[in-house]
Amino acid sequence: MSKRTEDIVIIGGGPAGLAAALSARKAGCEKVLILERDRELGGILNQCIHNGFGLHTFKEELTGPEYAERYIDMAEEAKIPYLLNTMVTNISLRSDGRKKVTAMNKEDGLLEIETETVILAMGCRERSRGALNIPGSRPAGIYSAGTAQYYVNIRGRMPGKNVVILGSGDIGLIMARRMVLEGAKVQCVAELRPQSGGLKRNIVQCLDDFNIPLYLNTTVAQIHGRDRVEGVTLTKVDDNGKPIPGSGWEVPCDTLLLSCGLIPENELTRGLGADMDGKTGGPIVGENLECSIPGVFACGNVLHVHELVDHVSAEAEKAGNYAVEYIRQKRG
Repeated sequence: MSKRTEDIVIIGGGPAGLAAALSARKAGCEKVLILERDRELGGILNQCIHNGFGLHTFKEELTGPEYAERYIDMAEEAKIPYLLNTMVTNISLRSDGRKKVTAMNKEDGLLEIETETVILAMGCRERSRGALNIPGSRPAGIYSAGTAQYYVNIRGRMPGKNVVILGSGDIGLIMARRMVLEGAKVQCVAELRPQSGGLKRNIVQCLDDFNIPLYLNTTVAQIHGRDRVEGVTLTKVDDNGKPIPGSGWEVPCDTLLLSCGLIPENELTRGLGADMDGKTGGPIVGENLECSIPGVFACGNVLHVHELVDHVSAEAEKAGNYAVEYIRQKRG
């Protein structure tokens, strides 16, 4: 077992974690450590190759990787240490109020880090098919929109050629355009609610510009196919989201992408015993972004899902400053 001591441990090396680390370092804290479970820093931005990032933070339009690179370069310049391919398994409290972060990776094996404060910056994840209760078999060809984005943008692989998208969140809208640009046919985007969940600019640029129909008050009632998706049945829904009998129609496809909302990634937060907000799915925090556990702060999409990454960075900078202020107050 490897042991080390830090002043601030930041869990997550995406836009929130990087911005929090930089602000903590600028505020005078030298012992800052970022723990990232992926093989590189940057988080989800690495697969978001479309533009629209950075207008608030850098006053120019960047792609996701470009935005991440700016923060990674700043972190490297500030010589902020980080561990990659490192999975945090537990956060616990010591009797003196300090925290113990347990993690593991190939190089260090089991790693135990004693720290004054923890900043939670784990981001969010997509709702799975299981959370949507769609009836039907389990054939190949059903992906979350984010998984499809990873395959296309990172791995260079197409998940399918004939696509239906359920949910009009921003990732789903962006993937509708991306699939068309890569040669696929996007039959439609179906949205359960009476309005889209995505930004207006994405509806225009990703659907209208490519003549992709958006069906509101519509959901997937059935998935067809045994080994591979062969089609879906779409149906209209009433004001309560219940299928309207006789309103269904079949759409042939070999791929179904699910873009039905994001959920803050808070298994570690719950395990720590922090009070949670049932509406946002994130921890309850005060004005200083501190959880119900003293010395534990949360920022970015782990707190609540933000519309813009610029807002994530701005909030994370505050979290870094508040963490340093907490340390100074505790040490007198």
